[in-house]
Amino acid sequence: MTTTQPAARPAGPADPGPDPAVRVRGLVKSYGGRTVVDGLDLDVRRGECFALLGPNGAGKTTAVEILEGVRSRDAGEVTVLGEDPATAGRLWRDRVGVVGQTTGAGNALTVRETLDHHAGYHGVPRGTGELLEAVGLTEAAGRRVDRLSGGQRRRLEVALGVQGRPELVFLDEPTTGMDPVARRQFWALVEGMRDGGTTVLLTTHYLDEAAHLADRVGVLAGGRLVEVAPPAELGAELRRTATVRWTEDGVPREVATTEPSALLRDLLSAHPAGEVPGLAVTRPDLEEVYLRLVGAVPAATSPLSDTPEGASR
Repeated sequence: MTTTQPAARPAGPADPGPDPAVRVRGLVKSYGGRTVVDGLDLDVRRGECFALLGPNGAGKTTAVEILEGVRSRDAGEVTVLGEDPATAGRLWRDRVGVVGQTTGAGNALTVRETLDHHAGYHGVPRGTGELLEAVGLTEAAGRRVDRLSGGQRRRLEVALGVQGRPELVFLDEPTTGMDPVARRQFWALVEGMRDGGTTVLLTTHYLDEAAHLADRVGVLAGGRLVEVAPPAELGAELRRTATVRWTEDGVPREVATTEPSALLRDLLSAHPAGEVPGLAVTRPDLEEVYLRLVGAVPAATSPLSDTPEGASR
């Protein structure tokens, strides 16, 4: 008999406290009559890594861009590091790091020259050598940016986003295009930032990334927050149901139940030798829970993006 259980993970701070890094109440954003973010409420605690999950069109990118102060909102209250991003000034922006979905690095300089140049914009920047190693670009340090692969350009954008040691960093699909080794190096960078007190708000399609990095995850679907919990506790009610599988008279059998112990007792009593052919007991893993949560809410009309074609970014 095999049993699959979710891995335990620290739950993070007990509550957001009186001064969360991010506080959102009733956030609304629509395009052309279509509501993309629909009354979103969200708290991100200082010093935690919060992962925002959701399918394409769920409203993740729009919500994050509003928090970054690069997109306007239609309604709701938003506070990031104690200020409204819509009106915050240069000093606030110096405290925030952003890694978006597209690269903005120039093409003429080498990777090292690019990092050295941007270091001058920050009071206490991370060392160029440290950044190159953290994002897996040490061997490409002397290569011009226009000769980088797509994945390498992505790593450079991540390095630029965290170069200024921000208090809060937004990471929007940061490891897209990275190979497995580079992803692990990036995870170590994020863990180091969090351990140093940096708040991280991460959007990702990689559930293993969210499970590894996040203190808490929030699932966004249809512009609404469906659930917030530590990764191992997400979808607690869904995880209560176990699936018991076995073979009876050569025919595979399967039963979903919230009381697998009772069914197992019946099966074992029917097999005095103690062997039930093909017996297995499983519970939903993070991927299954996520798919069920997002499937419970109607998806937005756009299958590709929550930013309408032609809309300003």
